Amino acid sequence: MSQTYLSIAVICSILLFSLYLFAKKRGQYSALLLMGGLFCCLGIEFFDYMVLQQPEKLFFWKRGVLTCESLLPLLWLSYSIFFARKGGLKTLTVFQKSALVFPLLFVPIPFLFPPEALFYAPDFPSEKLIFLNAPGYTFYFCLLLLLVLILANLERDIMALPAQERYRVKFEIVGAGLIMAMLIVYYSQGLLYRTLNMALIPERSVVVLLGIGLMFYSFARRGGLTRLYVSRDIAYRSVVVLIVGSYFIVLGLLGEGMRYLGSSSQEGFFYFIAFLGGLFTVVLVLSETLKRKLKVFFHKNFYQQKYDYRNQWQQFTNRISSLYDLNELQEAILAFFCETFSIQGASLFLCDDDRKKYICLAKREMAITDQIFSCENSLMACLAGKDWVFSVRDDNPDVHNENRLFFERFEVSFIIPLKFEERLEGFIVLGRWINPDEKVIFEDYDLMKILARQAINSLMSQRLSEQLSAQREMAAIGKISTFVVHDLKNLVSSLGMMTENARDYINEPEFQQDMLGTLSGTVEKMKNLISRLKNFQANKALDLVPCDLREISLECARTFHNGTVEVSGEPTRVNGDPAELQKVVFNLILNGVEASDNSSPVRVVTGKDNNAFLRVIDRGAGISEEFIRSHLFKPFETTKKKGFGIGLYQCRNIIEAHGGRIEVKSEEGKGTEFSVYLPLLSVEV
Repeated sequence: MSQTYLSIAVICSILLFSLYLFAKKRGQYSALLLMGGLFCCLGIEFFDYMVLQQPEKLFFWKRGVLTCESLLPLLWLSYSIFFARKGGLKTLTVFQKSALVFPLLFVPIPFLFPPEALFYAPDFPSEKLIFLNAPGYTFYFCLLLLLVLILANLERDIMALPAQERYRVKFEIVGAGLIMAMLIVYYSQGLLYRTLNMALIPERSVVVLLGIGLMFYSFARRGGLTRLYVSRDIAYRSVVVLIVGSYFIVLGLLGEGMRYLGSSSQEGFFYFIAFLGGLFTVVLVLSETLKRKLKVFFHKNFYQQKYDYRNQWQQFTNRISSLYDLNELQEAILAFFCETFSIQGASLFLCDDDRKKYICLAKREMAITDQIFSCENSLMACLAGKDWVFSVRDDNPDVHNENRLFFERFEVSFIIPLKFEERLEGFIVLGRWINPDEKVIFEDYDLMKILARQAINSLMSQRLSEQLSAQREMAAIGKISTFVVHDLKNLVSSLGMMTENARDYINEPEFQQDMLGTLSGTVEKMKNLISRLKNFQANKALDLVPCDLREISLECARTFHNGTVEVSGEPTRVNGDPAELQKVVFNLILNGVEASDNSSPVRVVTGKDNNAFLRVIDRGAGISEEFIRSHLFKPFETTKKKGFGIGLYQCRNIIEAHGGRIEVKSEEGKGTEFSVYLPLLSVEV
């Protein structure tokens, strides 16, 4: 009865999961192939169940089992080859195409050989054993080889994926691998005892259910001194073949040894060994710590060098050379350092424009938010003075005492300086080692420094490229302004001529109409030109006089509709240029109005503490943290569809010319607050 429930559960779960796959429309060959492979498992489950229910029709139902088993290697091997691959057969290598040919030979076997030629069962169903003839033994021997190939392919698939993508599909691969591992255990009985043990069907059903559950979860959640050289990729990616091969050898030895034991002891011990082997395989595939230890073992026993420098350099160069966005470049650099040295997290600090502090511009699995290092920090002096990697294991009391909280909070292991033209431009912080017991040698430090030099060269190149682009934009605007000035001169000339003619014809009605038309057209043209150029005027000397920030705010607020802007706070006098400060206040209010809806007014608050302050607060769309960190206050960077990206750049220049500063706080979907700080009006003034 329990087998009935298990079989129904397996069949229903495969049907439901296949419907889920179909509804998701993954658009990949692997989705259809996975469905086909699961339907083969469904068929095997159903027909084996019918064999147990109707033993008198054993060979009839076994033909169905045989048909599904003949299609099993073709579909599952195709799935493992096409997994996460686009382009179909065109993208396959010659070896992969050849590997797909062999399973095709299995397809006609059920039609060429009757089940009686493959099986015989003299004591069935009293003993749930189906014995294999020579053709049947050959069939299951070849089937077992292909299942091992499928399992090795699944391991290759998960190891070929980038670390940041691997976690998204690992349960899918593990689920499929679990099913293949159970089938290997089941069919290996045929090689060991030349029988198919139908008493193992409940265990097989449970494992299939577990594998489908893992796959569904995955989808639903996204997302020596010898000179012998062994390829690192082949060495690690052949672990499955090594484990399965060792498994069969040990199993064969145990089988011979257990011939002198009872059948119950044999069976229980066999299940125990099979379970441990499968569990070890899964843990090895998923554990980054074991993977790193395995690589260290290969390094100690097979390689002259710990790292394949040429391969590492090529991979790093290929990854970052195709990136033209600064943020993507920074993230790719951190990802490569984490993958290469098996680090849990990393962050990138670069010097700001004023060279006063180092701020975090990129992070990977490190919850760094507001950490800032001043140039006077002892760690910066250590990194700038010596061209080597700083390790937290180094004996440096000054650095440790000053930065102990940072090291402990983020489990820092190494800090790699980024030097450009002998100047410290930044550094990379590496977090916790996945294998903390691994011994760090000079090769680790050498590779860190090599990659750091390449990284800072790429970062500086990208930064200089963006600065050059901005300069080109400024040059282009200068050229445009030349033509606009020419148009303005023509307009002024037109007005001058009209003024001269007015002395003689001012009383004529016809001239009056023409004059009004000319004036109206000229004014409209000048407004358009001024609106395009008002943000691009050159810096000029400030005309400093005592002025009140509250009065300036009230004057700007009158330009807008009633209720759009609310001004509050106390009179706050500063020594400034009223016209320039009015530009700042007007621009901040205008940005707030444009970002808000009519139901939430923009608030302007003035006051003083140690400095005079003016805050413009809106409840609009807000600004992302990434835009504030990388783009705000830079020319030609804007979130507006039709904006120039000059207004805030001009505002910051004006405020800094007054000896003040401008800050921003924002949260997407909740609003933005700009704060302007200026020196208070002194008594002498």
